[in-house]
Amino acid sequence: MIKAIFWDNDGVLVDTEGIFFRANEETLAQAGVTLRWEQFEEISLTRGGSVLTLAEKPGTEAFYNLRRIRDARYADLLTREPLVIDGVREVLESLQGRYIQGIVTSSGHEHFEIIHRRSGLLPYFQFVLTMKDCAHFKPHPEPYQKALALCGCAPEECLVIEDSPRGLASAVCAGIRAIVIPSQFTRGSAFPGAWRILKSVKELPAALEDLA
Repeated sequence: MIKAIFWDNDGVLVDTEGIFFRANEETLAQAGVTLRWEQFEEISLTRGGSVLTLAEKPGTEAFYNLRRIRDARYADLLTREPLVIDGVREVLESLQGRYIQGIVTSSGHEHFEIIHRRSGLLPYFQFVLTMKDCAHFKPHPEPYQKALALCGCAPEECLVIEDSPRGLASAVCAGIRAIVIPSQFTRGSAFPGAWRILKSVKELPAALEDLA
């Protein structure tokens, strides 16, 4: 029986991956590097790395300066468009009170706060884990291991909702079943180990009935 649901944030609850790509693309262009979507998909969405390494060596002052420019651009872009994915609010409303729900994301806390300042989604969740709460990020299992500790449930009593290969790998390594709902940016990816792959978040309530 499922008692807790752990939600990824970007690409699952909010449509931000395209915005993050644009922020990286524009920042790298200033450094004379053309970012292709295939590079972003492999480095960021699959491996959980930084595409800024295409321009600067990690750990250098030049890299950190580039990251500051990227982060400022991303923060600005996040304030310009509606972000909540269609169907998310209704599904969360239907699940409220029936499950412990948490957000588990490798996003930075500052950007997470900007996203949810106007999303209206946070009241549906009992806890949030962002980048600042973990020493390791997806695809490392630590984020979901911490979620297990917070909710006090066994892995078999939990379910993860993800959209990316690295998020799925994190859940699988933590021993938790995962449903993948590919975003428009991850639909061509392979998702080995997924319990189920859905076309839309609107299909989630019916899928949960199979786990009752």
